[in-house]
Amino acid sequence: MFATRSFSLLCRRSAVSAWRNTSQSAAKKRLDISGIYPPIATPFTQSEDVDYQRLDDNLKKYSNLPFRGLVVQGSNGEYPYLTPEERVQVVKRVKQTLPEDQLLMAGSGCESTRATIQMSQQMADAGADCLLVVTPCFYRGRMDSRALINHYTKVADSSPVPVVLYSVPANTGLDLPVDAIIQLSQHPNIVGLKDSGGDISRIALVVQKTRSQGFQVLAGSAGFLMAAYAVGAVGGVCALANVLGQQVCDLAQLCVSGRWDEARELQYRLIEPNTAVTRQYGVPALKQAMEWFGYHGGVCRSPLQPLSKADLEQLQVKFSSNGWL
Repeated sequence: MFATRSFSLLCRRSAVSAWRNTSQSAAKKRLDISGIYPPIATPFTQSEDVDYQRLDDNLKKYSNLPFRGLVVQGSNGEYPYLTPEERVQVVKRVKQTLPEDQLLMAGSGCESTRATIQMSQQMADAGADCLLVVTPCFYRGRMDSRALINHYTKVADSSPVPVVLYSVPANTGLDLPVDAIIQLSQHPNIVGLKDSGGDISRIALVVQKTRSQGFQVLAGSAGFLMAAYAVGAVGGVCALANVLGQQVCDLAQLCVSGRWDEARELQYRLIEPNTAVTRQYGVPALKQAMEWFGYHGGVCRSPLQPLSKADLEQLQVKFSSNGWL
């Protein structure tokens, strides 16, 4: 009987040891998401249907740039205005064209945990290599650390591909709390964070507190890309890369190479155009700038409206005064 109990105890200890080794191995082998990603726009026809031909045209041009991958159905893809079926179909279409060495990061965030889990599965089935999951925000007053940790843990537990947290307070009115990020960084299927808030001290703190987990932080804007690299970010998801893709990649390479003086000069020239196509004028400005640089931007889906004549003129000044037009 003693031998039987000893053998049973040994088996249990071996099982626990194997689980720990598997968890540690998973943490060490996390998907490398470092690099630059444009959060691609969704082209529409004049009748506001998804224009897949123009999407294909844009993808062919992006394939010639040194991106780490593409973010599909992020904020700049107008995902809140697409049906669930359209969101998945766009991801499928991108997967057909994307070079094999690039990652497809698909936005799968929804308001409820159940819907996010379902959308995440669909995005994975459509070919996503990892998922960008925005904070649920409609009931933002109740979205404290406890609620968000519960949400993301359930999503990551169920997802067949790695998860990237997404904090975009300009759109959601909600900053993913640092204490929640730190706890979630320990989950083996949560590999990183896209932080679009622009608070460099916050980004630095997240990097400091999570680096032992192999957790990766991506800057959510080209406007603070250099600063984010300086405190330990590994890349960026940058709207401006839809327009000035090579230049944003050049800035990243200068930072990685430690050529900070050159990086600073390039960063200066990207700040005003970046602000114009993000916080100042948003997606309509991004799509207009895409047209100037040989891509298909086109119309937005209602209720987003085209730029006014005055806003259009100011947008042009932001690019021309920095030497891009």
